[in-house]
Amino acid sequence: MEMKKRINLELRNRAPEEVTELVLDNCLCVNGEIEGLNDTFKELEFLSMANVELSSLARLPSLNKLRKLELSDNIISGGLEVLAEKCPNLTYLNLSGNKIKDLSTVEALQNLKNLKSLDLFNCEITNLEDYRESIFELLQQITYLDGFDQEDNEAPDSEEEDDEDGDEDDEDEEEDEAGPPEGYEEEEEEEEEEEEEDEDEDEAGSELGEGEEEVSLSYLMKEEIQDEEDDDDYVEEGEEEEEDEEEGLRGEKRKRDAEDDGEEEDD
Repeated sequence: MEMKKRINLELRNRAPEEVTELVLDNCLCVNGEIEGLNDTFKELEFLSMANVELSSLARLPSLNKLRKLELSDNIISGGLEVLAEKCPNLTYLNLSGNKIKDLSTVEALQNLKNLKSLDLFNCEITNLEDYRESIFELLQQITYLDGFDQEDNEAPDSEEEDDEDGDEDDEDEEEDEAGPPEGYEEEEEEEEEEEEEDEDEDEAGSELGEGEEEVSLSYLMKEEIQDEEDDDDYVEEGEEEEEDEEEGLRGEKRKRDAEDDGEEEDD
């Protein structure tokens, strides 16, 4: 597929100015030049044109927001000065697998002041003696060459994510060094005082509750004793009534017996 058709396909009904990433790998360049890519892609931050038989960057449009450019496995041999003019904010550039042979070709990248990572793997230039030392000396703004820094530490997968994490860490450290915000200690003291007052109220309530329980128990015990005394009085009164009834019955019996005796005497 030609590059121009591929670009139209990748748009997916979007306007060029809405696109931030564009991958055109493995399509075909006509005459080794870029086609279909223009200045309307002004929001583009990531562009990949790997293995597209690209030999010239002369028709590269101005992409001021472009940060990452993938140009691996092409036939580029020079003309890198265009990058500083058209993509001044590049931080990552992959030129691995191209036809770059000498340091003078790479020297044009000195004007990419924000460039941090450069990949020249599988280019002839890597066969030069002291290749790495020479590149780091020539391009002092870069941190990583072919995926490693000068101390052979491997580059992170995404420098952009690392930068964001670093900014967040710096903000956290600044907050820690600055200490708590004004009024924070006063708020803590007020909270502690409120907690102490709540505890005192809870203790007072607990003591009051215990006192009420004691009073209630005492009152119940007195009522039980009073009930028992009332029961005893009721029993005594009942016994006295029974005795009176029995005594009355005995008196009536004696009276009847006396009357019977008087009748017998009369006879």
